Amino acid sequence: MDGPSSSKPRKLTGHELYRDVFKSPKFVVAPMVDQSELPWRILSRRYGAQLVYTPMINAKMFDSSHPTYKQLSFNTVFEEEGGPQDRPLIVQFCANDPETLLRAAKVVEPHCDAIDINFGCPQDIARRGHYGCYLQDDWDLVFRLIRILHENLTIPVTAKFRVFPSEEKTVEYAKMMERAGAQILTCHGRTREQKGHNTGLADWAKIRAVREAVSVPVFANGNILFHSDIQRCLDETGADAVMTAEGDLYNPTVLSSSSTPLPAEFSESDRQNLSLPGEDSFYLPHPFLARQYLEIVKSLKTPTAPSAIKGHLFKLMRPALSIEKDLRDRLGMARGKSAGLIEEYEGIVEEMDKRMKDAMKKVEGQSLEELVKVDPATGLNVLPHWLAQPYFRPPPIVQRVQKDDE
Repeated sequence: MDGPSSSKPRKLTGHELYRDVFKSPKFVVAPMVDQSELPWRILSRRYGAQLVYTPMINAKMFDSSHPTYKQLSFNTVFEEEGGPQDRPLIVQFCANDPETLLRAAKVVEPHCDAIDINFGCPQDIARRGHYGCYLQDDWDLVFRLIRILHENLTIPVTAKFRVFPSEEKTVEYAKMMERAGAQILTCHGRTREQKGHNTGLADWAKIRAVREAVSVPVFANGNILFHSDIQRCLDETGADAVMTAEGDLYNPTVLSSSSTPLPAEFSESDRQNLSLPGEDSFYLPHPFLARQYLEIVKSLKTPTAPSAIKGHLFKLMRPALSIEKDLRDRLGMARGKSAGLIEEYEGIVEEMDKRMKDAMKKVEGQSLEELVKVDPATGLNVLPHWLAQPYFRPPPIVQRVQKDDE
C-alpha cells in the first residue's frame, strides 16, 4: 500500500499567475500605506482597476500579539478582505527578518493570490526600521526574504523595488530577485532619493532594461497622471502592466476606459462632456466620488481607519479645497468615531457638492476641453476644480550658480 505523498502541489509560475489568476491585467493599483484599504480597492475596481494590492503591512507588527494592528491591517474576521469582491488581490509586507515574514505571510496566505515584499518604500520610517528600499545595500537579506516565501508558501511571491542610479546595477538587482523566486517584479523607476519635493520623474528606460533582462512579468510604476500616460508607458517600457499610486488616489477614474460603464447617475451622452479629446477615460465630480467612497465604507462590516477616510477625502476634493477653505478647515477638524464621524464627513461632501454644482452652472454649455487650463510650470492640463484630477508636484528647483569670470 502506498503511503501518503509528500510532494507539494506545483506552485504557479509568474506567467501562469499573471495570465490565469490575474487575467492578464494592464491596470494595477499600487500598495499604499493607509490608502489602498478595502473600500478604496472596491472603488478602484469599479473604475477600471484589474489588480490591486493591500497597503504595506509591517510583518513584525503583524506577527506580534497586537490584535488591533492585525485587524486594521488585514481583517479576516468578517471575511470581506480577500473575499469574492476583493480578488484578485496581492498582500504586501515589509520585513527584514525571513522567519517573521514567513509567519506573517502564512496568516493571510488563504485570503490572497500572492504575497508581495516591499523593497521600495523610501520614507524615513523605513530607514529607521531597516526595510523597504533601505535593504538595497543588503542583497543577501533581500534574497533570503524572497526565497523563504518562495519555498514555503503555496502561493507565489512577488517583489516591488526602486531603481539604482546605475542601470546595470538595477538590472542585476532585478535578476537576483528573480533567482530568489520572485514571480512578478514591479519596478518603480525612481531612486530612493527621489521622494517628497525631490520626487521628479521616473526613469522608464531603466524599467525597460529590467523587462528585457528577466523572464518573469514586470509591472512599470511611475509617471502615471493621465490615462494617456498608460499606453505610452507600456510602449516605452515593454512592461506587462502599469501600476499607479498617486494617480489613482487623486483620480480613481484614471484607469477607466471606453468600456468602463458610467455610474447610473450619468448617461452615455454625458461621456463626451466628461472626457478630453484623445483620452479613452472619463473624469467625474469629486463630491460624487467622495460620496461613493463613504457609501462603500458604510456598507462594510470591516472597519476602516478614520485616518484613511480623511486622507481620501482630502485627496479627492483637493482641487476645490484650496478655494472652499471653510470646508477644508471642517474636514481637518473632524473628529470622532464610527457613524458620527461618517455623518460629519457626509455633511461636508454634500455642501461641497452644492457649491460645485453652482460653479458648473456658471459655465453651462462649454465643453470640458474649453475649460481646461495649462499649468505654466509643468505644461500639464489643469481641469475645472469640481473634477477629480491628478496632482503633480512642482518640479524641483535647480539652483544654478553663475560663474563670475571677473
